[in-house]
Amino acid sequence: MSRYRPPGPAKSPYITPPGMRALEAELKQIWAKRREVVAALSAAAAEGDRSENAEYIYRKKELRELDRRIRYLQKRMPELKVVEQKPASADRVYFGATVTLEDQQGDTVAYRIVGPDEFDRESHYISVDAPLARSLMKRELGAEVEVDVPSGKLVYTITDIAY
Repeated sequence: MSRYRPPGPAKSPYITPPGMRALEAELKQIWAKRREVVAALSAAAAEGDRSENAEYIYRKKELRELDRRIRYLQKRMPELKVVEQKPASADRVYFGATVTLEDQQGDTVAYRIVGPDEFDRESHYISVDAPLARSLMKRELGAEVEVDVPSGKLVYTITDIAY
């Protein structure tokens, strides 16, 4: 059995200005950390036998992970399109909107629709590629939205849209 996995669907190329600044800061921070790891790796390599040197093995793995993330960011960032303008009509849901939803029990929750590189569950930022965000796009205030989830369908009503 092979380990091949087909590539996932392409991510949307959109990002908010704060999200782009965060990616740039992350790349800068990773380069600084990489310098420290390379110095520690060379010190561990100087200790002698590398086959039983746990510090050397750990630093090699750490360096590999940092390089993987650097390659991803350097490839992904030029593809991104920073969305700075607000849409002409603020009464519809578009990229960058903060949408307040009310479920059938009367509970409310607010989500901000952002790019796939900046989603964060704790901040209630959802990716534009997420099923909920796709079902919200271009909907108006007061519209009912059905979202298919593994446990069935969820129905929300859009109570507020802010940019």
